Amino acid sequence: MAMGILLFAVMATTATGAGLDLTEEDWDVKTAGKNVFVKFYAPWCGHCQNMKPAWDQLAQEYKDHDHILIANVDCIGAGKSKCAEVGIKTFPTLKFGSPHDLEDYRGSRDFEDLAAFAEEALQPSCSPEQVDLCDEEQQKQLQGYMTLPMTELKSKIEEGEAESQEAEKELDALLKSLQRQYEAGQKLKAQKQKEINERGLSLMKAAQVYREYTKQEA
Repeated sequence: MAMGILLFAVMATTATGAGLDLTEEDWDVKTAGKNVFVKFYAPWCGHCQNMKPAWDQLAQEYKDHDHILIANVDCIGAGKSKCAEVGIKTFPTLKFGSPHDLEDYRGSRDFEDLAAFAEEALQPSCSPEQVDLCDEEQQKQLQGYMTLPMTELKSKIEEGEAESQEAEKELDALLKSLQRQYEAGQKLKAQKQKEINERGLSLMKAAQVYREYTKQEA
């Protein structure tokens, strides 16, 4: 029993990484004014342990950064309620962006890729919490959205998301069509090449190679 507890403690220490640990209770305070990159993990998770060196290095890289926070949430321990709120189902799950509007990270978990992504995606940008980064046009838009009735704002968001999903469907349909065309083209090419070879091309090439090898140039 004691050995099991010790093993669990070691695994927990191994999996968590060097980033700040967050819970639902301190989430708002510790993430205020920052873009976040968060690892949602379980202490027993092997993949969490495997990515620990890269995540530790990333956390060290952005330690005490003004507007970027690298953090962890223990979905089995103190952060369990936060993981439930976010809808975490697999470990580790990496999410990024505004603390109140997280997006899934689907890239590589190597340090170089994590660092490059953080540098590009987590830079401060125009938002209700960072109005000073908005240009004049963005400030006007933001002011309008902040005063719009919530039901109307949600409706506009749903419309925009529906358009985005439709664009995604159109792209998928186009790619499938191109794939079918490619496959049809491959079949047509194979059929034509077969017919050409049957008319003697393969034998002509074989004869050429043999004659050159045996020096029958005439």
